[in-house]
Amino acid sequence: MILYNVSVKINPEIQSDWLYWMRSHHIPKVMATGCFLKSRMSKLEIQEQDGITYIIQYELLNADLLNQYMIHYAPALQKEHIDRYANKFVAFRTILDVLEEFYPNERNS
Repeated sequence: MILYNVSVKINPEIQSDWLYWMRSHHIPKVMATGCFLKSRMSKLEIQEQDGITYIIQYELLNADLLNQYMIHYAPALQKEHIDRYANKFVAFRTILDVLEEFYPNERNS
């Protein structure tokens, strides 16, 4: 399992517009690529003066699907975001290889 993790620090003045656009436009378009199983958006609880940080995580089955997304879809989707919110955000991306998941009441044998 792979997690594609996008962290975005957004200018507080445009937070409402950005959240609406992400929920109604960007994330649905990313999910419509068919590369991802699910996504989630979280808000960093640490208060910072220069922005509000959100983390969007997209779950994939394997690295091949991530490569397909990066080649065929990411450039145009990222350009839309940059064009709409230029100079009002900072973003960075990380790729996580999920090694193991743990659930309540499970015992390791």
